[in-house]
Amino acid sequence: MTHWFHRNPLKATANVSFNLYGIAASPAANKICNDLRTSRARLLEMFTDVTCTPEIMKNATDSYFSVLQGFIASLDGTTQENKLRFIQNFKWTDTLQGNAASAQQDAVFELVSMGFNVALWHTKYASRLAGKENVTEDEAKVVHKSLKIAAGIFKHLKDAHIPRLITPAEKGRDLEPRVIDAYIVQCQAEAQEVTIARAIELKHNANLIAALAFETANFYQKADHTLNTLDPDYSSKWRKYLQLKQLFYMAYAYCYHGQTLLASDKCGEAIRSLQEAEKCYSRAEGMCKEYRQTKGPGSTAKPSEQLFFLKLGGLIKNTLEKCQRENGFIYFHKVPAEAPSLELKASYGLAEPVAFELPPVSDLCTPEIYATFDLTKGAKDDKAKAKQQDEEVKPLKEPDLKPQKDTGCSIS
Repeated sequence: MTHWFHRNPLKATANVSFNLYGIAASPAANKICNDLRTSRARLLEMFTDVTCTPEIMKNATDSYFSVLQGFIASLDGTTQENKLRFIQNFKWTDTLQGNAASAQQDAVFELVSMGFNVALWHTKYASRLAGKENVTEDEAKVVHKSLKIAAGIFKHLKDAHIPRLITPAEKGRDLEPRVIDAYIVQCQAEAQEVTIARAIELKHNANLIAALAFETANFYQKADHTLNTLDPDYSSKWRKYLQLKQLFYMAYAYCYHGQTLLASDKCGEAIRSLQEAEKCYSRAEGMCKEYRQTKGPGSTAKPSEQLFFLKLGGLIKNTLEKCQRENGFIYFHKVPAEAPSLELKASYGLAEPVAFELPPVSDLCTPEIYATFDLTKGAKDDKAKAKQQDEEVKPLKEPDLKPQKDTGCSIS
């Protein structure tokens, strides 16, 4: 299922040297700058390292963020703004608008931009792991958890840090609420997809599967509606993906709701529910073609080529034929003109974001060492700063992963 999920590209960033010569007026202050430079470089390397695991990513993230907070948190025991917050310039690209970079001289901007990438990495890791042959139960749990961790990071950035930016997020950029909300909801929807696959595999109650599928479809619709006021040049491809997934899970909901109705001897309504499932599935197939043909950022998912997608088409067809046979022999019910309303509420399996917390401020960042940063001196490396501001930000080279044999999203 590597090609089951749409993924926007990682954010790219300009190099940051943290060369605060003249300002960092003690060996301990210089060590903080060196640690910032090396831990940032290591974290950036982890984003494109295929051997990186969630544990390695957490260690690399904590290592950088613990020191970076020495430029953000109040270290002098007062409520005053940290004097180092606005001393370093940071430049980042956008997941939707390509190489058009935004720059802010603000350590909070760095925190939220890097944190955004960490969340995005977790979604990409989940996608890669889900694409393995014969995904084990433990691996499925990691996929599920990674998506909820990503949702939690996005939510934490939106609630706690993005509002602190002195320069508000530009419209249509990663850090504005519409985009962040879409990422949060998509992560929750995809985590629920794992739950649905598991429920189907273990042949859970049809009503539970229908309710989960309906809730998941609603999540995708919510994410799509969140993006509907963005520039279509940047958002159309992403929105097509959200729309096709919404239709796909509505088809699932109507299919399994039809099974529930048949089990309750409501054969006419069951037939109508299966007919609606057939209609949604057909529309999802058409939307898959539109999605593939739509230009825009991000890797192109191929749901219609996946066994998980194809299996649903067969299930709808076979279940509808069964209902029609039973109606012809036993029930003789009239098939309603209107599709049944899906007033389904899942009691189990709904995915909530995993709460994210920043690591504690590094032990290096003490009030005593903080006092040795002398802003009155001014940084001497003005040429390097000017060069960084003019530097073009190159996209991160993400690994080119080949699709593996699809086993139908089964969890063994």
